[in-house]
Amino acid sequence: MRLFIIDTLSTVVFFTIVATFSELVIAGMNPAEVLTTRLVMVPIMIVTGRPYTGWRDWLHRQIRPNRRSGAALTDIAAFVSSQVPVYGATLILAGASLQQAAVAILSAIVFMILLARPFGLFVDRVRQLFGIVLP
Repeated sequence: MRLFIIDTLSTVVFFTIVATFSELVIAGMNPAEVLTTRLVMVPIMIVTGRPYTGWRDWLHRQIRPNRRSGAALTDIAAFVSSQVPVYGATLILAGASLQQAAVAILSAIVFMILLARPFGLFVDRVRQLFGIVLP
């Protein structure tokens, strides 16, 4: 249960900060829109946070990367393989066409690649701060 709480909080904190910056600065959304979007995303992050980090942990145990580049590639593989289906399903449920979803997913993959390792390092650091060490 402790791991679930720490991983979920790590997910919510990391992606709230990153997405808030992106929505305010890059997308030009106003603060009220950003707040609404972030509040809608919290339940999704609660549901997907620990399952993702569990998948990431499993993949790292299977691959056992021994260099920084290997760990980064493993984080990217874990993040893309986990989040593309979630994002795609969310888009389809929101009413996007298959073509719109494909375009959105392809563009999102760029951000997933860029964020995968920083997020993995963040989760590892938060776990370390709370005394959680995984094999």
